Amino acid sequence: MKKILFLNLFILILFTGSIFAQNEIKDSSKYVTDEIIITGTRTLQKIIDIPFSVYRLSQSDFKFDRNVGINDILGGIPGLFTQSRYGNHDVRISIRGFGSRSNSGIRGVRMLMDDIPESEPDGQTRIEAIDFNTIGSIEVVKGNSSSLYTNSPGGVINFKSDITFPKSFVSLFNEFGEFQLRQNGLKIGTLSNDFRFLTTYTYRNYNGYRPHSQEYQNILNTVAQSYLSNNTTLSVYLNAVNGIIKLPGSLSKSEFARDPYMANSTDVSRDAKRITRKGRLGIRFNTMFGKNNNNDVEVMGYGAIKDFDRTAKTYRIFARYGIGGTARYTNRMSFDKIDNEFSVGTDLYYQTGPISEYNNINGVKGDVLLGQTDETISNMGVYFQEQVFLMQTRMNILLTGRYDKVAFQSNDLLFAASNANRSYEKFTPKLAVNFKITPSIAAFTSFGFGFDTPAFNELENYPFSSDHGKGAINPDLKPQKSANFEVGLKGNVISRKSTFLNNLLFDVTFFNLKIEDEIIPFVVDNTVYYRNAGKSTRTGLELGFTANIVKGLKLKSAYTFSNFKYDEYIARTINATGDTITDKQFSGNYAPSVPKHNFSVDLSYAYDFSQNFSAFIKGNYLYIDKMFADDANTENAESYILLTTMAGLEFGYDNISVQLSGGLNNITNKKYSAFININDSGNRFYEAGAPKNFFAGLNIGYRLK
Repeated sequence: MKKILFLNLFILILFTGSIFAQNEIKDSSKYVTDEIIITGTRTLQKIIDIPFSVYRLSQSDFKFDRNVGINDILGGIPGLFTQSRYGNHDVRISIRGFGSRSNSGIRGVRMLMDDIPESEPDGQTRIEAIDFNTIGSIEVVKGNSSSLYTNSPGGVINFKSDITFPKSFVSLFNEFGEFQLRQNGLKIGTLSNDFRFLTTYTYRNYNGYRPHSQEYQNILNTVAQSYLSNNTTLSVYLNAVNGIIKLPGSLSKSEFARDPYMANSTDVSRDAKRITRKGRLGIRFNTMFGKNNNNDVEVMGYGAIKDFDRTAKTYRIFARYGIGGTARYTNRMSFDKIDNEFSVGTDLYYQTGPISEYNNINGVKGDVLLGQTDETISNMGVYFQEQVFLMQTRMNILLTGRYDKVAFQSNDLLFAASNANRSYEKFTPKLAVNFKITPSIAAFTSFGFGFDTPAFNELENYPFSSDHGKGAINPDLKPQKSANFEVGLKGNVISRKSTFLNNLLFDVTFFNLKIEDEIIPFVVDNTVYYRNAGKSTRTGLELGFTANIVKGLKLKSAYTFSNFKYDEYIARTINATGDTITDKQFSGNYAPSVPKHNFSVDLSYAYDFSQNFSAFIKGNYLYIDKMFADDANTENAESYILLTTMAGLEFGYDNISVQLSGGLNNITNKKYSAFININDSGNRFYEAGAPKNFFAGLNIGYRLK
């Protein structure tokens, strides 16, 4: 892997040096890092001015890809690592290690759709409503974002709907693949001088490559925007999901060696599954006013209903009712040629609902009510940011800070004596500096503090806590805190007079994190609970670049080095009588489910035969280093290499457009573990990735003149 790192650095230095030389001699470079995003600073900013590592993917970056799981789209971003559970759904996302401890859902990374939280108030996220046929762009902020968003020490991912289309249209999209993959849908967009409307419906039917891994989903996404004036916009967002996912479970090492695609017999006998029914409605009002529209006010409200059933050892029925909102005011002004931008805002999110637990009879709800609780989570946050541009806007200093209060309440509807509540609050500041070496190359650095509360499922009390297990919520579990430092270099420059290596987009970031009160799972009488048992240090290097070699030929590479170790960690196992069985020293061990080296390369070629006919082909190489499966570092998933290829054709006639695409995943039919179920008490850590499989797509669109 040292050779790979050296090769990446050598190519980057060579390309950058070439571009610097062209800039100096020919003066032919121009500033192209002008994508406007809002996720990084919660206001409109160019990527080159944001003092963090920020990525933006447009629809053109993934339009030929297999658009089923989020891992199909986000696999080539340095510092971001995805693992697909059960083969095709429930993807784990981790950024700089945050999120890697979650065995179900997404933790430590704030997930948004059109700036509205998909994450719940405690930071837990399921993303069934994300439909890539709806998405126009994806904004990814890597690294600590706790000073602007709640429970986001790892970063923020914002999925933006494709609402900026130039003409009204209707599209039919169809995707097919091995293991009976079928995804069909309809997309309609209409616009007038003062109104835009987008709606997308997708039906997905996938049998899966493992027994008992079927998936059926109905997904609806709608956006309507009304332009009340030149400076005022009213937007309405609606999404709904109805589906079922079967869960084949994890395997032990011996089971994985015998047949990596087999299902866990226990999960099959329980008919382990998730049935999801949820919907969300959001309304946003935005207006600008004042001299040169230097004031910006945004107010947004949303409500969500989430009902889902989950079968495992028992049959659990969840109901979630949520209401939330955000408000933000931004002022931009200049003082003696120094530009200044100040923002202040607030976020509120309240969620409540009952959980009923019954006996599970082969996947059918039994008649025995085992438990019934009402769980409430609320989050209130207030933030500010002050950004000052100095040296004729070559340098900007960004100071942000956020106060959060996250509250949990659990009411046992059967045994009121176990009712309990906890709340966590903290102020997290961050200071960042950005300096433009040239108009298109910038160096940046930041230091800030992170704050990550436990999720509700991690707060389950155990018999030997300080209240001896009387309450429903663990009274001893504290939030995880971190101190985060990063320094980097990024840019996007071109040379118009050069036909070779004329465009380079690059991002290099070094980071160092110190984490205290790390939330760690432990076992009491074969049941997993959580406690603050560790301190750790995370050091890493992220390197990404995209280069146009010659016209149509593009090389994209991403490399991540992760050295994540526990500094202090004593793992204690307790038996049913409260006696300590063992104290194991894990200090110096590596964090599980994080590869030390992660490297990918895309080589693509696009060719225009005519104005209305073009072709595209791409190959991908992916290397994932071995990963430990538990904190003890006694077992690990082996490293693997995956090869993928895809191709596509686009042609149009009059107002009709047709897109054909197809590809082959895992060309060498590599058997590998795509997901690690960390610290499993039964040593069932491994879930296989997909074998060799093909996919194909046919999209037909009609656009009005």
